[in-house]
Amino acid sequence: MNLPAQLALALPASIPSPPAEFSKFSIGPLTIHAYALCILAGILLALWVTNRRLTARGGNSDMLWDIVIWAIPFGIVGGRLYHVLITDPGYYFGLGGQQAHWAEIPQLWLGGLGIMGAISLGAVGALIGCRRAGVRLSAFADAAAPGVLLAQMAGRWGNWFNQELFGAPTTLPWGLEIDPGNHNFPAGLPADTLFHPTFLYESVWNLLGFFVLIGLDRKFQLRRGALFWCYVIWYGIGRTFTESLRLDPAEIITIGPLSLRIHQWLAIGLIVLGTVALVYVLAKLRPQHQDSIFLPGREPELAPAGREAKADGAEGLAKPSGTESSGTESSGTESSGTESSGTESSGTESSGTEASGTEPSGTASSDGGSED
Repeated sequence: MNLPAQLALALPASIPSPPAEFSKFSIGPLTIHAYALCILAGILLALWVTNRRLTARGGNSDMLWDIVIWAIPFGIVGGRLYHVLITDPGYYFGLGGQQAHWAEIPQLWLGGLGIMGAISLGAVGALIGCRRAGVRLSAFADAAAPGVLLAQMAGRWGNWFNQELFGAPTTLPWGLEIDPGNHNFPAGLPADTLFHPTFLYESVWNLLGFFVLIGLDRKFQLRRGALFWCYVIWYGIGRTFTESLRLDPAEIITIGPLSLRIHQWLAIGLIVLGTVALVYVLAKLRPQHQDSIFLPGREPELAPAGREAKADGAEGLAKPSGTESSGTESSGTESSGTESSGTESSGTESSGTEASGTEPSGTASSDGGSED
C-alpha cells in the first residue's frame, strides 16, 4: 500500500463534534460554558497583542486598560444586539407567529454574538476610552486590528462546542459531524450527514489574516487607520465566503439578480467600505507623516526625566571641578570634551552651568532613541 493510501486510512474521515456535556461544566454553584471560555481566550489574545503593539509605539499598559475598559463592554453589547436584532429577531421577539424568547436575550452563554455589531459598537467604546487616555482612535485601531483577528479565531471554536453555525452538507473528508438529536440539526437529513465546518474555515482565515496584517505593517508601516481598514477588507472577504455555506436562519435580501443572506450583503459592504477608506487614508492622510499615537497636546510629560538627568549630571561633574581647582586639571576633565562645549569660556564653570551642557544632552538623545 502506498503512502497516500496509508495516510488516508490513518486520518479520520470527518471532524467529530464534542459531546453535549463538554459544552459546559459546573464548579459548585457556578456553571462554566465552553463558548464563554472561547470568547474570553480571544479577548486575552487580543489584549496581549494590542499591548505589545501599542507599547512599541510609545504607549503603555495603563493606556490600553483605559481604552478597553470601555471598548470590551460596548463590544459585547453590540455583538449581542446584532445577533438579536439582525440575525434572528423572529426567534427572540416572536415575529411571524413564533413563540417569543425574551428571557434568552441576555443569555450570552447560549451563543449569539455578531462580530459586525461587536466591532461597530466596540469602536464607540474605544473612542470614549481613547479620548480619556489621550490616544488617537486610528492609532489604537491599527494596534488592535491583528489582535482582533486572533480573538475572532478563538471565538469561532465556541460554535464548535455549541454545534452551531455549520455549513451545508458535504462529502469532503473534513466534514463536520453534528449530533442528530441537537436542535440545530436540519430536519429531513440522514443522521450520518456531514456538514461544512464553517467555524474552522473562518478560524483558519482569521489566523492567516493575523500574519498578513503583521507582515503588511512591518513592510509598509501602515498608520492613520490604514491597517484597520485592511482588517475590515480581509474579514469581509472571508465572511462573504462562509456565509454562502451556512444553513442557520437569516433574512434573505434580493438586490437585482442576487438573493443573499443579510450577513453576506453586510460583508460585501465591509469590503467596499474598507477599500474606499483605505484609498482615502493612503492618498490623503498618510502623506501627512503624523506618526504620533497621541492626541494633540496629550503627549506624556518628559520634564521630570529631564530634571533628573540634569541632577545626575551636576553631581557627576562636581568632582572634576573640584579636582581642577586643586591643580589636577589633567585628570581627564578637559579631555572628556566638557570644556570644549564653550561653557568654561563663559567664566561660569564653577556655577554648575557646565553640567547643563554636558550629560543631560546625551541623556535626552538616548531617551529619544528608545522612544522611537
